[in-house]
Amino acid sequence: MTAFPDRTLDIEVTTGDSGVVCVRIEGDLDWDSADDLAEAARVCLHADRPPRLLVLDCRGLGLCDSAGLSALLMIHRIATAAGTRLRLDHRPAALERLLALTGTHGHLTGAGGTAAAQAPGEPEA
Repeated sequence: MTAFPDRTLDIEVTTGDSGVVCVRIEGDLDWDSADDLAEAARVCLHADRPPRLLVLDCRGLGLCDSAGLSALLMIHRIATAAGTRLRLDHRPAALERLLALTGTHGHLTGAGGTAAAQAPGEPEA
């Protein structure tokens, strides 16, 4: 039997002066942690003055399962309703593959949506 390491999700929120909020995620975005990320984003987006841009920094993301994908889609929906752009920065290859396989890549990364596109490892704008 193979044992898998338990990688909890660490979430760090940084608010910039220019209306940009960055949410750095480190660990696994799965059934156990998806609600935590969605709630952190919801708090940012329901502020008195929602940010103009919400950046999810995914450089430390381990795995992302269907619950994690659902959280990303929910965050996109809430951001759009708040008039906030969503950007997924530093997407690891596994997340790119999940987005491509599920047909959500364009929706969450900007092709035809409100998110700004950025390739994995591309420097932030």
